[in-house]
Amino acid sequence: MSSKQLRILACGDVEGRFSQLFKRVSSIQKKSGDFDMLLCAGDFFGITAGARTEWQQYLEGTQRAPIATYILGANKPEHLEFYGDEDGGELCENITYLGRKGVFTGASGLQVVYLSGVEDGEEGCCFSKTDVTALCESLINKNFKGVDILLTSAWPRGVTNFGNSVDGGAAPQGLVSVAELAKILRPRYHFSGLEGVFYERLPYRNHRVLAESDKHVTRFLALAKVGNPEKKKYLYAFNLTPLTSMDQSELVKQPHDVTECPYKSEQGIQDQSAEDEQDTGLQYRYDLSGGQAHGHGRKRGHQGDRGPGGEKKSRPPPKPTGPCWFCLASPEVEKHLVVSVGDHTYLALAKGGLVPDHVLILPIGHYQSMVEVTAEVHEEIEKYKSALRKMFHSQGKDCVFFERNYKTQHLQIQVVPVPSHLSEDVGEVFQEQSQMKNLELAELPRHTELKQVVPSGAPYFYLELHSGGKFLHRIRKFFPLQFGREVMASSPLLDMPGRADWRNCKSNKEEETETAKTFRKAFQGYDFNLM
Repeated sequence: MSSKQLRILACGDVEGRFSQLFKRVSSIQKKSGDFDMLLCAGDFFGITAGARTEWQQYLEGTQRAPIATYILGANKPEHLEFYGDEDGGELCENITYLGRKGVFTGASGLQVVYLSGVEDGEEGCCFSKTDVTALCESLINKNFKGVDILLTSAWPRGVTNFGNSVDGGAAPQGLVSVAELAKILRPRYHFSGLEGVFYERLPYRNHRVLAESDKHVTRFLALAKVGNPEKKKYLYAFNLTPLTSMDQSELVKQPHDVTECPYKSEQGIQDQSAEDEQDTGLQYRYDLSGGQAHGHGRKRGHQGDRGPGGEKKSRPPPKPTGPCWFCLASPEVEKHLVVSVGDHTYLALAKGGLVPDHVLILPIGHYQSMVEVTAEVHEEIEKYKSALRKMFHSQGKDCVFFERNYKTQHLQIQVVPVPSHLSEDVGEVFQEQSQMKNLELAELPRHTELKQVVPSGAPYFYLELHSGGKFLHRIRKFFPLQFGREVMASSPLLDMPGRADWRNCKSNKEEETETAKTFRKAFQGYDFNLM
């Protein structure tokens, strides 16, 4: 296939500063060579006397855009006069109004999908949910892979989920309908304006890891206003080979910093929109965090999720079906092994640990696995991980974390330190041992959370390395219960095969109490509960 790259510029709100924009474009082209097109998101026109005078010069031909420029329609009623009565067309030499909504396809095969205006605004400068649906239906067919570029003035709602934050403040709220459009169309680039900020989100994937075939990533960029006094970036240059001209293997390559898709399923977006319009009574939305496919999931009522003042309440943990050795309130817990207690989780020495500082991170309430825990529990587990990494690093060691959700009823995250000079070998050793036992240990992308790829209740083995590497085995039938421990003990990582079985490593209560005291003292300076 042809691999001809197009050289493209994109910019944010021009607001009538035509000369300033095109002077900058000319300067860039003089230094870097000609670009094929300029795409403009946000407000292109301004209503000041100076802006009107400038535009008249372009209409009369005394000024000329130095590049083929494509603009969106009006977002405000006062801008409608500049567009005339036609829905799309050339306004003057080299400046083309794309239209209210549609697809622009260039001679190269490049596809630019555009949606002008804001949602449910005044006539002539708005779009409706029906417009979004019609735009999607005009493109989707059995061979649909995605589009090259999506151009909208408005931001998509939730775009910062799983990604980097907006510099200098909170992200604009954005529109659910634009998020839905981006979710369905899978653009390789998505540009927005209107908010006066520059934001380049980490690329996000358009498939569910290990559940769907790989697809290309999307890069979302919001661009600032031309000539803004804070000198925020308003012009973005990039090269792009049209999707139709790319080999599939090249198209779906995943960058190292890729994240999960920030948007809910199409069904979830629609239901969330209903919540925004009416937040009274019993509302439902589909929760796809369990990995259900085709828009089917668990319905959750919202009436019982709020306190008397309307604030959201944490769900209480489920009750154990019988005696549990790890629920902190249970009389079965050996409390002399506990070394730190937080609000939602606690840290305890492992019974019959591989090494003296082998510990467990456990939820105080009864949760079976990481897939089941609430956001508060998850956040505190991550705090314990971070604190343990720092403590062991000061001792010349690195952490290995692993969890088995199989034939166990209470979440236990095993934390085993290894000498730092061996930590780079951990992933390779686990992979080798997995192959010997005919187990598939798949590496997960760095920004993936278990909840995003594992359905609720599904059995699994999960490994997390000090470097941030993550590995998952989906348990189908048989799985060796002490797999993680056996790999650590029998390999060169610890080289202590006699300790592979925890029952061979038990100490008496006095010894365990003394070991816990020693660990508690070492951890004291890193325990966030004491700060």
